[in-house]
Amino acid sequence: MKSASSLEELIAALRCLPGVGPKSAQRMAYHLLQRDPQGAARLAAALTETLARVRHCEKCNNYAEEPVCGLCSSPRRDPAQLCVVEAPGDLLMMEQAQCYQGRYFVLMGALSPLDGVGPREIHLDRLIQRAADGVVREVVLATNFTVEGEATAHYIGEALRVRGLKVTRIARGLPVGGELEHVDSGTLAQAMLERREA
Repeated sequence: MKSASSLEELIAALRCLPGVGPKSAQRMAYHLLQRDPQGAARLAAALTETLARVRHCEKCNNYAEEPVCGLCSSPRRDPAQLCVVEAPGDLLMMEQAQCYQGRYFVLMGALSPLDGVGPREIHLDRLIQRAADGVVREVVLATNFTVEGEATAHYIGEALRVRGLKVTRIARGLPVGGELEHVDSGTLAQAMLERREA
């Protein structure tokens, strides 16, 4: 059996990206080689550099180049609030919304026993240690509203409540600018349940 050529290896490597199938990977590889070899070299260098320098922040578990990331070391953040998110992209969305000024913990996933993701894989022990440090007064659960996200929020909430911590969950409801006729019934029902005084 002959070994794969370097071009075949590149195409196979590109398939690890989400949403990239064999044809897309092939197009990307040929584009980089044919039209943008400098871009390919830059991509390779950036990947190598990132893999060598990026690690997990010791406090929030997000990606960082230093042992403690800028958000965790910022004196402007409220250390009494800890927002738990599933992924770094979720943290970025929270920051872009500019609606939260506390600190974070990034799980790097959600509980999913069928996929082999349990409490250890989402760093539950580190989260509990961080939340129970005597400084945190409220833990905001901002996991996704998927089956896995809901199960994760419930599991974490129970684990933290027994330690005497205040645990809240982000609300669900209608999107801003959304129209009732275009909203699914589950979202509409949840919005009715979580209604408040106007």
